[in-house]
Amino acid sequence: MRKLLNTLYVISPDRYLALEGENVLVRENNKTVARFPLHNLEGIVTFGYSGASPALMGACAKHGISLCFMSQNGRFLASVVGEIKGNVVLRKQQYRISDNEEQSVMIARNMIIGKIYNSKWVLERSTRDHPLQVDIGKIKKVTMNLDGHLKKLINVNSLEEVRGIEGNAASQYFSVIDYLILKNKEDFFLIERNRRPPLDNVNAMLSFVYTILANECAAALSSIGLDPYVGFLHQDRPGRVSLALDLMEELRSVFADRFVLSLINKKIVKAADFTKKENNAVLMTDEGRKKILNAWQIRKKEVIKHPFLEEKIEWGLVPYVQSLLLARYLRGDVDEYPVFMWK
Repeated sequence: MRKLLNTLYVISPDRYLALEGENVLVRENNKTVARFPLHNLEGIVTFGYSGASPALMGACAKHGISLCFMSQNGRFLASVVGEIKGNVVLRKQQYRISDNEEQSVMIARNMIIGKIYNSKWVLERSTRDHPLQVDIGKIKKVTMNLDGHLKKLINVNSLEEVRGIEGNAASQYFSVIDYLILKNKEDFFLIERNRRPPLDNVNAMLSFVYTILANECAAALSSIGLDPYVGFLHQDRPGRVSLALDLMEELRSVFADRFVLSLINKKIVKAADFTKKENNAVLMTDEGRKKILNAWQIRKKEVIKHPFLEEKIEWGLVPYVQSLLLARYLRGDVDEYPVFMWK
């Protein structure tokens, strides 16, 4: 099993990344403020526009280290891609299935079954863990509806049907997420899911964490030789990592949403970690992003038992393991894609 290494997050917009020997240098005002050995890293994510040296980009590509550039507000800008790994037969099979709706439906259906199942589990766990603090009646009503959506997915024949069921299920799921926010309700609440721009603190956190998770899914897919830009559920669009967005669907609630809720309920984030613009867009401060990324690194190291492999792995390896399982399905080694269904 692959070893989980560290991801370097550079938050300050004025810091430039360079290479010295086998080390990453973080520089500001022509001074080196930090140094990290390349062999300890599996990824680098930098926020802002200062950039990185061509030498460092080349070294990251050579060593298979993902290098991702984000805007200061957490929007994906670009990534450095090195030599394509894996074999051309696997990628050609991926492209063939992506162009075949009947075959794409089989993969997309399983991914959305995983997403709805995991969303239902997150809600049901809240009623078990906090029976006196959540509205059990309203949550149970939603989980029953999610059960109905799971049954509908069994007989779908088109991607349009899959997307319709996924959209309805997501809308119902987010309609009760606010009940799972148990602390700081005056500053953290979720009336509805919104983005571009996010209009409240919770949506700002969700969008930021989803972007980080999508980047990690894209890096995992690339590392085992799949093309993260060619998906089965999300339509192809220039610059969009469609397969990474497909893969992260089953991980949104159990990995990203639970993480955001824990930051709020443990009072790790506060109202001061956010700012509101004139257009009502809510943005995180540098300190807020730092808190989230530090906690994200800790969460990735938590050990779980993978429901399909029945082996203990770290949370941070789940995108990589699911990428491997997807590749096994595409090669014909397993009859169905083993979606991640967490308990």
